[in-house]
Amino acid sequence: MTARAPAMPRANSLKLVSVAAVLAAAAVACGPSYFEIPIETPIQPKMDVSAFQRVLVAGFVAGGTDDVDTNLETVRLLRSQLRSKSALKVIDADVMPLIEIAQDQSKPPATNDASEAAQTSGPGGTAGSGPGPGATDAMALPKTIKEEKDLEPYERLFANTAYWKTIGEEYQNPLIVTGTVLFAPKTSNAIVQREQEVFDSFGRRSTVPTRTFMERKGFLLQPKFVFIDGRTGTTMYSERYREEILYNAQQNTPALSSYFELMDRLVPNFLSALSSQKIRGTRVLLN
Repeated sequence: MTARAPAMPRANSLKLVSVAAVLAAAAVACGPSYFEIPIETPIQPKMDVSAFQRVLVAGFVAGGTDDVDTNLETVRLLRSQLRSKSALKVIDADVMPLIEIAQDQSKPPATNDASEAAQTSGPGGTAGSGPGPGATDAMALPKTIKEEKDLEPYERLFANTAYWKTIGEEYQNPLIVTGTVLFAPKTSNAIVQREQEVFDSFGRRSTVPTRTFMERKGFLLQPKFVFIDGRTGTTMYSERYREEILYNAQQNTPALSSYFELMDRLVPNFLSALSSQKIRGTRVLLN
């Protein structure tokens, strides 16, 4: 005959059920735990500047709009960034008027009276085959820069190694930063989706997407940064960028504010060319 197990007291049974329910509720409420860990990802520089102790942000061939002195503002901004985020000593010097310098370099060399006579007169004093009017025009540079094509003739300034070597010798062979900057107004017409508020026959409010044709105005920023070895005058590295920002036509945003907003996007790329940078972020870990 098999003996029957003694019955568990009712009070103990209820107590166990209550404890189990509490534990289950706690487990459901807590769920999987997670936490964020800040991380930094290093980015190696695009060129080796270990041979330099000083950097000269010389100036830029700039144009596009007269509302902002793009040459002056770009030099000021890059010098400020390099002082705080680079180990190189920033040289304080006057901003170079590169447009004027390039135009002076493009002028034909002066000739003496004898060579002029040989070029303008043939045998017997008759007119010869001297340089025609196109010779000077081929070397001319646009005095007003309004669009990207106006900057192209100025590119030969950065290939003048003798000139940049002279500048380097004057400032104790630094890394030279120069280039071109185009900051110009931009207008765009596009279809924009907007939320429109509507009411039905019972006065209930709702929103529906509508597509409207809208004119937008803003600015375009196209800088090209050229890094020159002040010891030799040769170009070490160059890179071109493009950013734009558009606003509603009714919005009146100062040109200088738009310039700084666009430059904020580009400065990290500029710094990454000559010094190691760190991208900060977070990583989520589950427990």
